[in-house]
Amino acid sequence: MNKQLLPLHRQSRNVVTMADSSKTIAYVSAEWDQTITSKISEYISIPNQSPAYDPQWATNGHMDRAIELLINWVKAQDVPNLTVELIREEGRTPVIFMEVAASVGNTTSETILIYGHMDKQPPLTEAWDQGLHPYTPVIRDGKLYGRGGADDGYATFAAVCAVKALRAQGVMTPRISIVIEACEESGSGDLNHYMTLLAPRLGDVSLVICLDSGCGNYEQMWLTVSLRGLVSGVLRVKTVEQGVHSGAASGVVPSSFRVMRQLLDRIEDSATGKILLPELFVDIPAPRLEQVKQAAQFLGDAIWQEFPLVKGAHPMGQDNAERLLNKTWRPTLSVTGAAGFPSAELAGNVLRVESAFKLSIRIPPSADPVQAGRAVKEALEREPPHGVHVVFEPEMQLGGWASPILAPWLDAATQNASNLFWGKPCLQMGEGGSVPFMGLLGKQFPKAQFVITGVLGPGSNAHGPNEFLHLEMGKRVTASVALLVADFAVEKNKSA
Repeated sequence: MNKQLLPLHRQSRNVVTMADSSKTIAYVSAEWDQTITSKISEYISIPNQSPAYDPQWATNGHMDRAIELLINWVKAQDVPNLTVELIREEGRTPVIFMEVAASVGNTTSETILIYGHMDKQPPLTEAWDQGLHPYTPVIRDGKLYGRGGADDGYATFAAVCAVKALRAQGVMTPRISIVIEACEESGSGDLNHYMTLLAPRLGDVSLVICLDSGCGNYEQMWLTVSLRGLVSGVLRVKTVEQGVHSGAASGVVPSSFRVMRQLLDRIEDSATGKILLPELFVDIPAPRLEQVKQAAQFLGDAIWQEFPLVKGAHPMGQDNAERLLNKTWRPTLSVTGAAGFPSAELAGNVLRVESAFKLSIRIPPSADPVQAGRAVKEALEREPPHGVHVVFEPEMQLGGWASPILAPWLDAATQNASNLFWGKPCLQMGEGGSVPFMGLLGKQFPKAQFVITGVLGPGSNAHGPNEFLHLEMGKRVTASVALLVADFAVEKNKSA
């Protein structure tokens, strides 16, 4: 591990501004080993599913148990000048809100906002490997298995531990706000309300640290710099009023499935997977192209080998850089559901009434979701083949998000942390999914810098079976957050 510290910290006015990296990682590791890992294990055992997946979430007590565990742990840390409270409004999911007052020596009013969430995806119990269970924590080979540990239960512990590690060294810290929501996995429907409610208390936010993202590997720090948007809906094709004998009708009555194929060919090249609608593309910024190239060099074939392809299957794309661009800055189509089809075991020789496909269309970070949705609907519904009934029913039109280019001091700080704690440079990469709250935070804090990081690396399988938290990654991300907080204080107090 590279121990050479970049000159980002200093001593001034008898106030400690230098966070000792060796002491920081030692302190953080001890906290994880002695208390945090066991508390995350307790959290894993609670089935606090997000409201979209648990209609009784408000009354069955699971979310309340998770909240109680987190708040009690935070209070037990006895971090100087840290307050924690639960904010709950009728008909909404609650949020945990923490405020950390600036320490002695800090003269800037600028604030850091740290974000995480406490709700979980469904368990998918039957799909977990033997010996593993979504609500029974198990540690194997340095990985803590169980639902929600990595996504995103660790965030509360990491945020508070980072602050505590700095206070233990007497390092100057700025004002910090920490928000832990309870409906991220349901689309963060209540977050906008609470962020508006808390706006006067959040202060002058100029750095947002989000602890709910991925990492390309476990060998360095990763920043998520973009997220794709989403246009989804159901495409329905109806050809007859009732099912008819396929022997009598085929060749006369058009098949709804064949028409469906024709319609999808209007928006996607089925041979290559390339989207055919120009409204769904954007010009990719040059800095992002360079970041993709660097990430591809480090990751290599791991970009596609992390996925469980069947034996003999090959990935799309000509090279790994193209594959990264495909999944982060280019539009793609996935059919994620179907209706109107009997099971193969029960299917008779009948020409079906209707075919319906659920379409999930990812769009580039800066693409206009309304324009994209309109283009998709127009392409699918115009001049239906054979005059059959075709309708595209839009469901979601979510914009993506792209972070501002890192300020020089923050770029240097992230590189410093990665080199100190991993011995390799920090890399920046987009994610292919959609996270609505990032767009929300981007609009609320248009002048802020963003550090979007996390522990969801290869195999961690958030949302799927066998989810795990890479414990060493958790420790190093926590220590890195601590250094970034200290560097922020140094930078912002220069001109305060």
